[in-house]
Amino acid sequence: METLDKFDIAILAELQTDGRLSNAELCVRVGLSAAPCWRRVRALEESGFIKGYRAEIDRQKIGLGVLAFVRLDADRNAGDVLRTLEEAIRAIPEVVSCHYISGTGTFELQVVSRDLNSFSQFARDVLINLPNVKDLHTSFSLGEVKASSALPLGHLNHAR
Repeated sequence: METLDKFDIAILAELQTDGRLSNAELCVRVGLSAAPCWRRVRALEESGFIKGYRAEIDRQKIGLGVLAFVRLDADRNAGDVLRTLEEAIRAIPEVVSCHYISGTGTFELQVVSRDLNSFSQFARDVLINLPNVKDLHTSFSLGEVKASSALPLGHLNHAR
């Protein structure tokens, strides 16, 4: 599956909004009968457009009140050294997102923690001791204006 038609785009939009939709409800929303709709969902999954399904958990309700943005500077930006650092970052549950960035710094991490004290301890015990880390620069979220993992799909309608 290389191209997406209007039904595929509609399926992606609906499942992005509610991944728990039954096939029957999804069919009604996108205007397809059950079998073709199910086949399209399976094709979208198998071709990698749909990577998975998960519950969105409210971090505040589970006691993770701090969201920190940590710019991590590596001492050296060499291939093997960075791969070792990337593997170490992937293994840390508190790091919920990590991006290799341009400009100042090497990585931008999103880190969750219970409170400022636990974040401070985590930064001193874990982050600064990662392999090849030269420095950390941290900013804290003071409130979420928008937090969504839904991707915009409008450009797909115009690409055809």
